[in-house]
Amino acid sequence: MEHELRNGLSIWSIVAIVCNSVVGFLIVILFVILYKACKVPSHQEKVPAFAAKLEQKKDEQRYMLTAA
Repeated sequence: MEHELRNGLSIWSIVAIVCNSVVGFLIVILFVILYKACKVPSHQEKVPAFAAKLEQKKDEQRYMLTAA
């Protein structure tokens, strides 16, 4: 072909190498994201403030229903 470079690599082989390098880089980023996501606990030990208030309101409503 006329598109041969001096070192014997064609344009299409260089394009394939670049595309594979980009895909490899994206896979590395994916693994970094997965690693960081696995370090985050799926549940919290402490109950958030708004959840505690909701639980308190539910308890008050239960008390009002049983007191009536």
